[in-house]
This record gives sequence, C-alpha cells and structure tokens, in this order.
Amino acid sequence: MFLYYLPGTAGWSGPFFAGRWARLWNPLIQTSDPSFGVRTNRFGFNVTGTTNLPVVVEASTSLAGPTWVPLQEDLLADGSLYVGDPEWTNSPTRFYRIRSP
Repeated sequence: MFLYYLPGTAGWSGPFFAGRWARLWNPLIQTSDPSFGVRTNRFGFNVTGTTNLPVVVEASTSLAGPTWVPLQEDLLADGSLYVGDPEWTNSPTRFYRIRSP
C-alpha cells in the first residue's frame, strides 16, 4: 500500500514517509500533444505522471452534476496512458477528470 502526496508538499520526498512507501500523485491530462482530440471515431488524450501510478479517468456531461462515469482504470505504465472515449458524440458537452482508484 502506498501513501500519495501532491507536488510541492513539504516533507514528502519519497520513497518513504513514516516507514511506508510514498509516491508522487501527479497525473495530468495532456492537452497540447498530438494525441489530444478526435482520432478514429473517438475523442482521446494521454494522461502522464509518475510511472505505474494507478488512475481512474471519468467522464460527465456536467461539472456540477453528480454523475461521473468511469472510462478507464489502469496504471500509468512508463508514466503514460492513452484514454479514448468512443461515447463522446452522445452528448453536447463532455468533461473529464482523474481520480485515484
């Protein structure tokens, strides 16, 4: 089991904190690389961060709404993960977020 810390958190430099494994929590949706946007009938993007960081990418039609649908749960193998959303055309707006499993 890992403890996760945010970038810039004082006193957390890994790989241990209080005798437990610690890992930087820094997943980020890449909006400026070539994978961002519509490709082969789906909207997609890369998520980058700490290698082997577990993430869940979710989608919603409203930022204020309580319904977030998981799109993909995986590890950032080699620090990167491609996420594709084939359902992106089923609503006029679509929002994405990253959370821990």
